[in-house]
Amino acid sequence: MTGAGTVPGVVDAHHHVWDLSVRDQDWITGDELAPLRRDFTLADLAPEARAAGVTATVLVQTITVPEETPEFLAMAARSDLVVGVVGWTDLTAPDVAETLARLRAGAGGEHLVGIRHQVQGEPDPRWLVRPEVLRGLSAVREAGLVYDLVVKPHQLAAAVEAARHLPGLTFVLDHLGKPPIASGELAPWARQIRSLAALPNTVCKLSGMVTEADWASWSVAALMPYAETVIDAFGPGRLMFGSDWPVCRLAATYAEVIAAARALTAGLGPAERHDVFTGTAVRTYHLPVTARPAPPQEPPCA
Repeated sequence: MTGAGTVPGVVDAHHHVWDLSVRDQDWITGDELAPLRRDFTLADLAPEARAAGVTATVLVQTITVPEETPEFLAMAARSDLVVGVVGWTDLTAPDVAETLARLRAGAGGEHLVGIRHQVQGEPDPRWLVRPEVLRGLSAVREAGLVYDLVVKPHQLAAAVEAARHLPGLTFVLDHLGKPPIASGELAPWARQIRSLAALPNTVCKLSGMVTEADWASWSVAALMPYAETVIDAFGPGRLMFGSDWPVCRLAATYAEVIAAARALTAGLGPAERHDVFTGTAVRTYHLPVTARPAPPQEPPCA
């Protein structure tokens, strides 16, 4: 299988690509997001990722159209970097199970590791616990996949309820649930995070932090209370690194993002850091790689 083998370094568990000549990214609007209104390809990502010690990645959906996921799966089948795809399907459709089976049977289908929906854009804060959504999530579970949660803090309560309702499905929280880092507020986000982490079928990505902070003036110190919260709540064995490239470029380079993640986890032991940067992603997504501990990393200079 392309991309299979030993991972001596880092798994980036969360990045995106898009080609605007194939499909518009209609969420990229306004002057602030203008730097993202261009193509971002695996050829763009690979040099930055490899320079940072990344040897395998998980490609995550960007928009809610059915065509994107099979395209990503075919891309992964040709890639020596992408080893997993978190795709999209309409969870409210009556034929979710059949759709997932078709994706698994198609080109690159063995790379499908999870499903995600932009819950953050749903006006109903309890969208995740609607009966038709829970039925779709059950199909994700039965397919042996995981479910990535992209939610805002006010939607975390429903995420807790959904995870409690489906103990056999692993829920992966993207971007720490988008805490209000720019304002420095911790509660009630931290309380909801602890409620979610109390459920053993939940995992969290150490990702998306720089774009929730002040883009121009963020610092590791500003990120630290939020990182410490999820490290304490989930533990390193249920925490995984993700770059959120290229969205992270609004605030930081790939190198800066991974350096920040290393600084935020500098207090962990070698085995714990290995979990965050490699092991948790491999276990959670059942990636077709054999993870072995990376060489010890010196923390970046202050």
